[in-house]
Amino acid sequence: MILDVSNLSHGFGDRAIFEDVSFRLLKGEHIGLVGANGEGKSTFMNIVTGSLMPDAGKVTWAKNVTVGYLDQHTVLTKGMTIGEVLKSAFSRLFEMEARINEICDKLGEVTDEDEMNALLDEMGSLQDLLDSHDFYNIDSKVEEVARAFDLLPLGLDKDVTDLSGGQRTKVLLAKLLLSKPEILLLDEPTNYLDANHIEWLKRYLRDYENAFILISHDIPFLNSVINIIYHMENCKLTRYVGDYDKFLEVYEVRKNQLEAAYRKQQQEISELKDFVARNKARVATRNMAMSRQKKLDKMEIIELERERPKPEFNFKEARTSGKVIFETTDLVIGYDKDKPLSRPMNLRMERGDKIAIVGTNGIGKTTFLKSVLGLIPVISGKANLGDYLYKGYFEQECSMGENTCLEEIWQEFPGYTQYEVRSALAKCGLTTKHIESKVKVLSGGEQAKVRLCKLINTETNVLLLDEPTNHLDVDAKDELKRALKAYKGSILVVCHEPEFYEGLVKDIWNLEQYSLLS
Repeated sequence: MILDVSNLSHGFGDRAIFEDVSFRLLKGEHIGLVGANGEGKSTFMNIVTGSLMPDAGKVTWAKNVTVGYLDQHTVLTKGMTIGEVLKSAFSRLFEMEARINEICDKLGEVTDEDEMNALLDEMGSLQDLLDSHDFYNIDSKVEEVARAFDLLPLGLDKDVTDLSGGQRTKVLLAKLLLSKPEILLLDEPTNYLDANHIEWLKRYLRDYENAFILISHDIPFLNSVINIIYHMENCKLTRYVGDYDKFLEVYEVRKNQLEAAYRKQQQEISELKDFVARNKARVATRNMAMSRQKKLDKMEIIELERERPKPEFNFKEARTSGKVIFETTDLVIGYDKDKPLSRPMNLRMERGDKIAIVGTNGIGKTTFLKSVLGLIPVISGKANLGDYLYKGYFEQECSMGENTCLEEIWQEFPGYTQYEVRSALAKCGLTTKHIESKVKVLSGGEQAKVRLCKLINTETNVLLLDEPTNHLDVDAKDELKRALKAYKGSILVVCHEPEFYEGLVKDIWNLEQYSLLS
């Protein structure tokens, strides 16, 4: 056994996340960790990696196992370059080299023969380790992986904080693979990745000989790489053999069986209680009534799992917009006039259009949206917005302050009563405990629901959505797609999930045809 988690319990404040949970990871298992937003998937990863202490329970790893963790919330340090982050995968080897240099300096001062021999032995052992790990070819290894992830065109000396979300994910993935851990822990690795690299990662994980634990709401991706599912629901973890589709099948059967048994038992309880009430006072039937009461007392009551609230998104629509939503004339986008991201673009969006923007990471999809909205200056050309636009903009990334969910929505809609605010958040699938929590302590998916709550309660006639499905669970994604299909306004959506935008949009703009990077 590689990892054994036993009797794990954990919570935040009065909100329980796990109650007496057990989990095991065996050699060669490819595990998908699934569940609705806020069930504790990322918390579980933080506990097994030791970055969070559980309230109770034990986490035991096999000896000498190296673990690599791709965390959706990893923050890259400003001032570090792509090359430096990738080389940090070999930090242990660089420490060995530093120790060898230290020994060399010390040898000039040592006079004791035994001490000198001990230092020479240590240096020899360290040198052997460096040689066996191909230390002196690190630069070529870094270059090879950087090329595979299309990082070389960006320049290995580029500051990592200047990268797009997808580029940052690629850097972290590249670093993880360079470090060659025996066990991979991956928290939503496909978020921000373009189709080519999702396909590459799919092939890599499918052929991966060792074990891994994967959190993902991308079901086609999940189905193609895993062979075990652990389902997280109502503070419990349940193990299923097979892919996600097989899990759903078994889960539905078990749920239906439990509901049938529950209904049958409730009928029996009702009949027993009725008999006891009618017969306990009569001498002739008192013994029979007592016998049935004993049966009631000993009965193990079946309890149905509480249903998690499912989100319900309905966009408020403003008056009809003018015919043209926006039109670009020789638009060139970017943040540095000496390094434009695009060739001149001449694009036009009209009322009622539903368009997906696709393309590889870093070509400027988010930059395009912000340029059209006038949030950032253009390099050259023009982006003219049409008349009578009521815009709704969903940002890919958004920093969260100290507000509770309640305060966050109230701040946006000060005219709402407390009941209206709570009702609006509940419709987005958030419980009372979520609503009263600070936004920053919620999971990525729950935070996205708070932001969607603002959007659906604002009257709009055009929606500009930047990767709205990142972090959302399956139910929320399905409901969002339904709501967008029903929306009568215009939609421009940046998305890397074809199964989300197919059947929703009428046109696809691939910005790679305008990119100076492609």
